[in-house]
Amino acid sequence: MKKTKQRQDAERRYDKDALYGPRDAVDLVKTMAYAKFPESVDVTFWLGIDARQADELVRGTVSLPHGTGKSVRVAAFAESDAAREAEAAGADVVGGADLAEEIQGGRNLDFDVVIATPDMMPVVGKLGPILGPRGLMPNPKSGTVTPDIGPAVEAFKAGRVEYRNDRYGNVHVPIGRVTFDADKLVENLATVSIEIIRARPSSAKGRFMRKVALSSTMGPGIHIDPSQVEDLAKEFR
Repeated sequence: MKKTKQRQDAERRYDKDALYGPRDAVDLVKTMAYAKFPESVDVTFWLGIDARQADELVRGTVSLPHGTGKSVRVAAFAESDAAREAEAAGADVVGGADLAEEIQGGRNLDFDVVIATPDMMPVVGKLGPILGPRGLMPNPKSGTVTPDIGPAVEAFKAGRVEYRNDRYGNVHVPIGRVTFDADKLVENLATVSIEIIRARPSSAKGRFMRKVALSSTMGPGIHIDPSQVEDLAKEFR
């Protein structure tokens, strides 16, 4: 694919073979953003895990102190008092069996997170073929199956994000937008790094955090020294 002039200009501003410190990487990503919209900033961790092994999966949620800069739409599967609690907490879509029927009937999945109370899982479970491929299936490990649905809705609306490794052992997490102050992006990066380190499976062998890269939506990936990411996590822990 032919690179745009803006992308070529951005790539001239950094050394592709260098390992940068976290703060320098954040500054570079901000200065290299060239899109006409506020690009998202994402961090990617290449982890020393065997993604084929169930006991080496890395999955969970993390609350970013400064949010992601994105408006998060939440769908809640709940009934009675729990439904009212979800609505009061700011859920954009609330329902039970009726909502499940709408989704099975082809309703547009115009939400980013699905949260359910445990008693609703027999209903939600039938939506696995629809929600699963889109990464929307509620799961206790990610905090999206919970009896405390009000606080869960509030947390995701405020900036909690879900992470999970892909089949290659990589974890991608949004940490904000290029319009954020550099200090806020650094703190979000530190918070995510602390969580990823905490989530290391006990069965994982060797170096856990093998590579780390930071990028904006349209910009190139800036490689960060993993040892400096670990130091940053210690600094903010």
